[in-house]
Amino acid sequence: MAQRIIDKIRNAVKSGNYDMTHHATEEMAEDELGIYDIECAILKGKIIKKEKDDPRGVRFIIKGVGVDLFTSIGIVGRFKETGVFLIITVYKIT
Repeated sequence: MAQRIIDKIRNAVKSGNYDMTHHATEEMAEDELGIYDIECAILKGKIIKKEKDDPRGVRFIIKGVGVDLFTSIGIVGRFKETGVFLIITVYKIT
């Protein structure tokens, strides 16, 4: 099941079927991350946790690495009703 979900998230990223909240964009800039870092972290990362307490849908926490293959990155996202993967926030893991 978890493999199917990460594959669905990765396919959304590969096809550009994802969106970012304003908050995620701000956090990305604050942590000096680029969009390719976020995409790379999702494509090479894994789901480390599912949070089911959000009435808008299950949130997935993904841990991966940036394009430098060194910087650890966390991503929190969920699927919107439209099927678009929404990246809620991103952060560097120190």
